Amino acid sequence: MARAEDTEIHVEREEHVQDAGSERRERAPAPAPVMDVREEDLEPHAGLRYIARLFKVMAILLILLLIAELIIGVVTEGSTAIPTLLVEATRLVVFAGLLWGLADMALMLIESNHDLRATRILVGRLNGKVAQLTARVESTTGSSAAPPHAHRPLDSGHLPER
Repeated sequence: MARAEDTEIHVEREEHVQDAGSERRERAPAPAPVMDVREEDLEPHAGLRYIARLFKVMAILLILLLIAELIIGVVTEGSTAIPTLLVEATRLVVFAGLLWGLADMALMLIESNHDLRATRILVGRLNGKVAQLTARVESTTGSSAAPPHAHRPLDSGHLPER
């Protein structure tokens, strides 16, 4: 994971403009990001997505197989096959439901990993912005108003020592 001090963070600059005795702020457009997003960072879970799709297709095929089995059983055996067909139907419906649920869980894992990655990126950006603001405050006041560990970016998720 890249540390916040290794990446540049672009902040919109605010310029103060005097307009008829009132102060107004204009925002300059933010420059383009320095780093490009890698393709493997956007979609690293293609295999897991294919497995989820495969499980859903298998569940649909099991339901189609169940319908075909019910039709063939009733046509060939008549009403005497109904108890046996009900047991088989229950078994196939439960198994198809499990496959569908596993596919949804795989997709949920992908989404939760995307959320985790986005959280890490946002925390890194916030960490860099706090470091920039602290440096700006220290440069204008000439001394550090915060404790020595407050302006250091956190490395690899560890808390600062006290």
